[in-house]
Amino acid sequence: MTLADLAARLELTVFTPGLPLGRPVGCGYASDLLSDVIGHARKDALWVTMQVHPNIVAVAVLKELAAVVLVGGRRPAPEALARAEREKVPLLGAETGTFELCGRLYGMGLRGG
Repeated sequence: MTLADLAARLELTVFTPGLPLGRPVGCGYASDLLSDVIGHARKDALWVTMQVHPNIVAVAVLKELAAVVLVGGRRPAPEALARAEREKVPLLGAETGTFELCGRLYGMGLRGG
């Protein structure tokens, strides 16, 4: 499943429209603690979080994550958006909360990692 597939099926907002969404998503990871993501998320994971600051992009680059999804209708801070575009990290957004989004992702066949 690619980022484009997920974005379309889940009606996600694409905050970085200039970036390609053809990358496959290997698994999912949900956490709001950066240290937890650094310690446990896998390469090509889709990270679900409520964090909106620029450090989420640094973590995504470090861990080679497929993308970051901001939940609960949150929007990335301007500095985070600029950094995501510069580092080529797709930022997506969901109106739903973490629990519901993760349930929908699981129902689509995406597993934790």
